[in-house]
Amino acid sequence: MEEKISMLERYGEDLINKNYITDPAIARDEEIKQIILTLLTPEKSALLVGKPGIGKTAIVEGLAYRIKYNKVPNALIGYKLYKINITSLLGTTEVDGQVENRIDLLVKELSSMNKTILFIDETHVLVNKNVTGNYGIDFANMLKAGLDRGEIKLIGATTTEEYETYILRDRAFLRRFQKIDIKEFDKETCVKVLMGTYPKLEKQIGVKLNYTIFIIEKIMRFIVEMTDEYKRIYEIASRYPDICLTILANAFTYALYENSNTVKMRHIYQAILNARNVYEDSKKKDAEKFKELFADIIAEEGGLA
Repeated sequence: MEEKISMLERYGEDLINKNYITDPAIARDEEIKQIILTLLTPEKSALLVGKPGIGKTAIVEGLAYRIKYNKVPNALIGYKLYKINITSLLGTTEVDGQVENRIDLLVKELSSMNKTILFIDETHVLVNKNVTGNYGIDFANMLKAGLDRGEIKLIGATTTEEYETYILRDRAFLRRFQKIDIKEFDKETCVKVLMGTYPKLEKQIGVKLNYTIFIIEKIMRFIVEMTDEYKRIYEIASRYPDICLTILANAFTYALYENSNTVKMRHIYQAILNARNVYEDSKKKDAEKFKELFADIIAEEGGLA
């Protein structure tokens, strides 16, 4: 007899036991509160809807972070939260000599578990027959029964466009979810997110941003301003905070590449020059502004070369 296979262990990621250096969902307390209220409602699951790059996954990680450290209502303490890529469940697996659909195995596994929440990114795949049709699997119908009985608690996430194109068409599936609109951060909030996130990059990459808090905030504000929505080439796919976090992470990477244990102005400058999704002429103007704004520090560090 073949050993029992766990779909969650094989295809899922345990977000509760993830190593969190900082809160992954800074300034998203209200959205997390809405998710919690939805999960506490019988027969309802949460669906996060928003534009790409605004941190929908980070919000779910923020919930996991709060569950891990008992910063949630008592009713959610002790819950497990798994992230799973639904496309990885396309196909079949042999169990005890029988060939079974992986999604069916997942539903059975979840229905026998207590205190478990499933996070499915790109939830529209569940009702998009262009993706699932060739496999003869109706993911949505398989999940509906479990959702109705309250055995499966789901958090879904999808973009506004995909929500309108695919999910709105399946009313039966949709009524099991409470839609939670996720908005893009404003500039001030995005600066706060960067300030709260850079310590995580320091720990992960092993390089320090060794300036005063005043200078660091000045750097973060500059990155936010240079990625303003009017300066983005592919604005639809590049939003706060992701577009800023990419530039910041690249600066750390340039420092690591040079075997430097600290991020210098030249590393930030290189990240700015190589930023994607920002108009070239705008990027050149902001690069000149950067040199003027941080001229004293750049001189102290020996220039940008």
